[in-house]
Amino acid sequence: MSLLLSIINNERWEIITDSRFPFSACTARHQPSGSRMTGSPELTQDEEDLRYPVVRFQSYLHGGTSSLLSTLPTLIAFPVYKTVFRQQIHNTALHRAVGQLYKEGPVKLYRGVAPPLLMRTLNGTLLFGLQDTLHCQLSPSFQHVVPGSALSALAGCGAGMVEAVVFTPFERVQNVLQNGQNDRHLPTLKSVLVRLKSQGLALGYYRAFLPITARNTLGSSLYFGLKGPVCDAVSGQGLSPVASSFVSGTLTSMAISLTLYPLSVLVSNMQAQVGGEVKGLMACCRMLWKSRQKSVVLLYRGGSLVILRSCITWGITTAIYDRQEKRSS
Repeated sequence: MSLLLSIINNERWEIITDSRFPFSACTARHQPSGSRMTGSPELTQDEEDLRYPVVRFQSYLHGGTSSLLSTLPTLIAFPVYKTVFRQQIHNTALHRAVGQLYKEGPVKLYRGVAPPLLMRTLNGTLLFGLQDTLHCQLSPSFQHVVPGSALSALAGCGAGMVEAVVFTPFERVQNVLQNGQNDRHLPTLKSVLVRLKSQGLALGYYRAFLPITARNTLGSSLYFGLKGPVCDAVSGQGLSPVASSFVSGTLTSMAISLTLYPLSVLVSNMQAQVGGEVKGLMACCRMLWKSRQKSVVLLYRGGSLVILRSCITWGITTAIYDRQEKRSS
């Protein structure tokens, strides 16, 4: 009994949060204050389990909550998003796109709003939770070799790949519903689902899977790799933690949206049509470039509204998520 008490008194447990990985429980360490028993594989395994938890479910919960709360701007700004979608598909000026929606009436204005609302909430749950899980798995092997921001970006890349697999069908249904040319022969959500199912995975639900994967992996990698350093830089200017997180999410989203907007235009054009002649990825790229008269300005038509909406949404999401993580740490 006295030997057991001696061992307990000589052991000291300490939780250390690495400054490179804010709001993370991946760096829990067991540090002895004196001598320790050797040759005990059970103790070593327990120590590793405590240092690097496999899954932190609170990250999934916080990601879903922050995304759910940020869906209110999505709901309010959906007419703006639909206007941009018409510009992407038909290469029309802003006043013509608005005129099309006005002529269709308020009933059809919110046609296709359900998939993005559902996708937004589930997306935040999966993206933040899976990125944190991958970060915890990569930390034991790479935390002393790879900088913290690069490790976060790598985990974000993996989360983006899974995100593409899960949410490509949602995006496909959303783009079909928002295309006014499909209203007559695909009037309801059920008719869209049945039609896409009959076309097989590659041409149905997973149409444009490759550009979506490229966009999501790059976007998630840039978001998680940049938001930490940007937040640190902004907080050094005297802003509060919540304001720093909001500005960080806004600036990071702006950079990502500007870079990857052409991929979003390509995806919208590939997914909006159902049936007809099916073209491959490169053929669709050439058609899109030609339809925009080989002009970068026309390729970015509608981009300002998308970037504004994305900045607001991701600024709110980042601020809420970081706040929840800080309170639970």
